[in-house]
Amino acid sequence: MKQTENEQDIKRMKELVETLNEAARVYYQGQDEIMSNYEYDKLYDELGKLEERTGIVMSASPTIHVGYETISELPKEPHIAPMLSLGKTKEVAELESWIGNEKGLLSLKLDGLSVILTYENGMLTKALTRGNGETGEVITNNAKTFVNIPGRISFDGTLVIRGEALILYSDFKELNARTVDISEQYKNPRNLCSGSVRQLNNEITAARRVHFYVYNVIQMEPARDFKRKREELEWLAGMGFDIVPYKEVTEENIAARVEEFSSEVISSDLPSDGLVVTFDDIAYSASLGRTAKFPRDSIAFKWRDELADTTLREIEWSASRTGLINPVAIFDPVELEGTTVSRASVHNVSILKELKLGIGDTISVYKANMIIPQIYENKTKGNNCEIPSKCPVCGGSTELVQENGSVVLMCQNSECYAKKLKSFSHFVSRDALNIDGLSDATLEKLINMQILHSVIDLFFLGSHRDELVEMDGFGEKSYENLIQSVEEAKDVPIANVLYSLGIKGIGLSMARLIAKKYPYPLADMHTLEAEQLTAIDGIGEVLANSFVEYFASEQNQELVRKLQDILRIQYPAREEIQSLEGKTFVITGSLTHFANRNECKKKIEDLGGKVAGSVSSKTNFLVNNDVMSMSSKNKKAKELQIPVITEEELLAMLEQ
Repeated sequence: MKQTENEQDIKRMKELVETLNEAARVYYQGQDEIMSNYEYDKLYDELGKLEERTGIVMSASPTIHVGYETISELPKEPHIAPMLSLGKTKEVAELESWIGNEKGLLSLKLDGLSVILTYENGMLTKALTRGNGETGEVITNNAKTFVNIPGRISFDGTLVIRGEALILYSDFKELNARTVDISEQYKNPRNLCSGSVRQLNNEITAARRVHFYVYNVIQMEPARDFKRKREELEWLAGMGFDIVPYKEVTEENIAARVEEFSSEVISSDLPSDGLVVTFDDIAYSASLGRTAKFPRDSIAFKWRDELADTTLREIEWSASRTGLINPVAIFDPVELEGTTVSRASVHNVSILKELKLGIGDTISVYKANMIIPQIYENKTKGNNCEIPSKCPVCGGSTELVQENGSVVLMCQNSECYAKKLKSFSHFVSRDALNIDGLSDATLEKLINMQILHSVIDLFFLGSHRDELVEMDGFGEKSYENLIQSVEEAKDVPIANVLYSLGIKGIGLSMARLIAKKYPYPLADMHTLEAEQLTAIDGIGEVLANSFVEYFASEQNQELVRKLQDILRIQYPAREEIQSLEGKTFVITGSLTHFANRNECKKKIEDLGGKVAGSVSSKTNFLVNNDVMSMSSKNKKAKELQIPVITEEELLAMLEQ
């Protein structure tokens, strides 16, 4: 039976809701994005128009929901006020109409992760992610490693602020430069930041150099009588915070200020996906209230990505050391955001098919976040790209497999040259064995000369002196330096050895976590089970299974046995039994035996305990020298039947 127009609209709405919610789920969990912001906004606008036309809004529609529910193992806490998203536009004329006769502030819409910080009596006591807008994840320990936030401020009272955690473009590029395999590099600063901020091990967060920029005060007690938003921001700057870059605007000059930001952002180190306009008059802003989803005192302006039409000339298939073969679009060169681009990753076979790419097609390309070339649209949909049945590098057979909800192409040949070369590159890289003098070009020559078959052969290069000295671009001095570097590389921590093996998903930080918890001899790592690994904070089921599967291979076991005999591996000391492991404390009130709460907190954490900022059902003890206090924390502890202990009682526990 033929569908009516309304039925077709409803069907399309359901498709859009499912597509947008899946994109949001991936986006908010810091995984690889499945669509660009440009594509998301286009579909979101289409859904909004359909809802307006039909008068129907599906219960799961992203137009009535804020954010997406997170699924990490981080503890959750409700926000003191809803963390709303913003209404948006791409039209400067709408900004002019919106601001009207009022004065406003136009600021960068930073592209990172929204974070709410709480300071009590000058000390940072809590940090929450935005989460789903009502409840956020507790990331206090991670926030303390942010590069540019003050650990103490000169404000006695409670201060709750909201801002954006982000990773600078320069740091993003440097982190990627350390990753040998291009297929394993981070896709964009926003994804990297999201994963970094939500780590269960703040050592990883610290290594990622996360920055924080403030854009508003949520709560302040005692309150200060700010009349204007700019006064509030400048006061925060005076407290030591970096504030979001802004310009003062009116209806008359806002278009010019938007153009100024548009020019400046091209060379800015701050990732940004648009601008935000908010009224400068705080009292006026407060009088406007909010809708169910948006505040009425602010609106977002989204950048129009610079699009360029070009012709698709080729799909290049690039093999990685994991066997994954990635499609890359090669097209006629075009100018985008001030640079010339001629290639863009298509990511996987699923996206290749969705775009219906064909050689000779007219495609629109852009730079996601003004940095990563991507295909926005295929205008002619030739759909004639063949999926290779043979690996482009080794000629071995390929197979289409499902991975993380997408179809990917894999090389089935374990001896694939691409796998071999990139495995060698990974093994000798700085975070692995750190062997100088072995560039990809040199490794390629050694493989072609049949000198290298396995990484074990690297430690016997001395037996090929004559061949190496005569090798093009080498010589006696290069040979001696290389042999010395190989010898020095034998003194290596177990974590670096584990990372050098190229176990899928196991980076250096994860390897350190495993080595610290289970400092087994390398050849005994195969005895570890997935359940033991998932007991480590920061390691989930997927990574645990990847580790176990690697060591289950007899071929891999033979390799690590040989490495154990050759290398002088350094192992961390076994962890001592920690008397407070598994116990969570909350500290409140004044202390007499410790200089401050941080000193008390460190002592608890040194013995395996955790310290939270607020009392919850997961709290084991509330530390308060005034046991009979009627404070909110004491009341909450009594309601939940959580013991309230004095400092002396805590000291007795610490000394056990």
